[in-house]
Parts: sequence; C-alpha cells; structure tokens
Amino acid sequence: MARPLRYQTAGESHGPALVAIIDGLPSDLAVDAARVNRELARRQGGYGRGARQKIETDIAEFLGGLRSGRTIGSPVAIRIANKDNRIDDAVKTPPVTRPRPGHADLAGSLKYLTADCRSTLERASARETAARVAAGAVARSVLDAFGIRVFGFVRGAIDAWSSCEITADNLDALITARDASEVYCPDPTVDAQLVDLIHRAKIEKDTVGGWCEVHVFGCPPGLGSCMNWDDRLDARLAFSVMGIQAFKAVEIGLGRECAARFGSNVHDPITFDDDARDASHLGFVRPSNNAGGLEGGMTNGMPVVVRGTMKPISTLLRGMPSVEFGTHAAVSSAYERSDVSAVAAASVVMENVVAFEIARAFLDKFGGDSMTEVRGAYEAYIAAARSI
Repeated sequence: MARPLRYQTAGESHGPALVAIIDGLPSDLAVDAARVNRELARRQGGYGRGARQKIETDIAEFLGGLRSGRTIGSPVAIRIANKDNRIDDAVKTPPVTRPRPGHADLAGSLKYLTADCRSTLERASARETAARVAAGAVARSVLDAFGIRVFGFVRGAIDAWSSCEITADNLDALITARDASEVYCPDPTVDAQLVDLIHRAKIEKDTVGGWCEVHVFGCPPGLGSCMNWDDRLDARLAFSVMGIQAFKAVEIGLGRECAARFGSNVHDPITFDDDARDASHLGFVRPSNNAGGLEGGMTNGMPVVVRGTMKPISTLLRGMPSVEFGTHAAVSSAYERSDVSAVAAASVVMENVVAFEIARAFLDKFGGDSMTEVRGAYEAYIAAARSI
C-alpha cells in the first residue's frame, strides 16, 4: 500500500553527520544523485557566507532505499557527513551562557531547563537545512518525471528589489542568470546592489536578510484539497517555508498586496483557449496570476508562486544586549561562527522544501506503489479533466 510522502531529519550542527529519511516514494523512480549534490553545493554558496562553508563539502551518501539508482519502495536514507565534528569537545564547543537575541538560545534554554544554550543551538542551527535540501532534491525526481520545474531565487533585501518577470518561456535564461549571481538573484542590477548591502553590513558587523521566491511550472490542476484545512496545499507550503530557520513570513501569489486592492483587481479572470488544452492549465487560461496558482487550497494549473521573508542572521559579530545565565548581569550576546547573510542559501532551502510539498501533493493525488501506477493514474486523470 502506498504511504504518504514524508521525511524526517536528524543530526546536529557539529555532530558526526546530518541524516534525512524519506518515506513514501514509489518504486522504480530514477533518483538524480548528481542533482542532489548540486543542490547541496548551491546551499553552501552565496556572498556573505561564513567560514563554515570553507570547511564542509556536502555530499549525499545514500544508505538505503535505492538499487542501481532507482527506488525500491522502502525509505530512502541519506547521510551528509560533518567535517567540523566537535560536538563533544568541551574546549572547541564550550557552554554558551549569553543567549543571542533572535536565536533559539533563550527560549530553548528555558524550555529544556538548562543554562547552556549549546544543546539548543546545535539543533536549531541552519546547518540542519542541508538534510532538508537533500530530501527535497530527491523528491524532485518525481516532479522531473512529469515535466514539473521548480525555480527559486532571491528577489531582494532592504531597499534593493528585483521586478524581473518569471515565466516558463524565460526560465532557462533565468536559471543561467541566477547561477551566475553571487547572491542568486537573476537581475544583474539588483545582484550588485545586494552584494554592496552585504559588504556594508560586514564592515559594520551587522547582518542582512531578504526575500526569497519560488515558482513552480507545470503543476496540473487539483493538487491539494479544499475539504480539510490541513490538506490545503497553500497551508502546507506556508508551513514548510515557515519551518526554515529565520523565516518570518510567507506569501502566496499577490500575498499581502491583496488587502490593498478591491476584488476586481485581485481575482484572476478565466478564459478558455482550445489550442492550449495540452498545457498544465488544460486550456483554462488566466491573463494574470495573482492567486499564485492556488485557489481553495488547490492548484489551478497556473504557476505556483511562493515568497518567503528571511530575517537577518541573529548572530552579530558586534553582539547585542543580553544577560548572563545565573547572575542575570547585563552582557553582550555570545558569538558563534556565522554568516553575514545566508539569503542566497535560504533560497535554495526554500526551493527544495517547496518542491517536496508539491511532490507530496502530487503523490497524494496520483500515488501508487510503483511509478507505473503513478503514471497511469496521472494520465487517466488528465484525460478525464480535459473533457470538462
């Protein structure tokens, strides 16, 4: 019996390794291991990253679930080794007793009743996202099989904002431009502005966040559901993006701008083009996509558009006002080796967690024990939907 697609991660920032276990993939799915490693490498890149990225070289080691590069229906297990493995070295990883504002330090210490923030920060660290990128990159193999493409990038930060249009027609050029950018922004002018912002923040011992955006092309209508709140795909997407460290807001399509417009300037008109019945929208064409490809918690055939807001990294080299556990004396917050900006890396994480949720919703609708069954269910549905 097919199981819902899901994953779990384990491992600490300075532990032996990170682990991802992905359950619910159908058998006979070709997994692109090289793409998994490319996504891991992209997560390590971007202007403003710290010294940790010079130490690690993230490579996915597949421990189970594959035979000759194809799934066999069992859970897929991935290990990503940490070269900087020093969690039990009391000298190299001493207790942290001055919590950093904005980090999990204080809340975690109070939750777990410890005056040492180390145990909390080891797991709360964004290092954990390497395992989530690996899980998403594996799940994208499902999307590849059905021509569904996922594109993530940095839209901007502070007063730098790219207005570049993202469409299926210019997707290949956008990917090339993004991959040539130091901050994963496909707009060269904004790329330069973002590099300058991050450089200035580094000089001032400050940090920079930003806006990440993901577009998904080729989704058929009907992924997700309106019948139960927790099956709504927009809710699942928002949940997955908000689960990324340092993300504080999520928007679908027009997002918060909806509140600034009347309904006639928000809702996307519906037309029909008989010559476009082979497209993902099955001929139901929209002149705009303010809904971001989702209505009633379900895909409507238009591109899915999700934006996430990442706050600035909470570890500042210059520190911030804090207190010392035990004495409660006013001190400057602790410093742990960190980034000036990780927004480029965050866009890679967001791209892959969004991809995982799309793959999950796809298998919820068309799932089977094997890719043969999945493809049969998909083709039968598309044939039936074209008659409506």
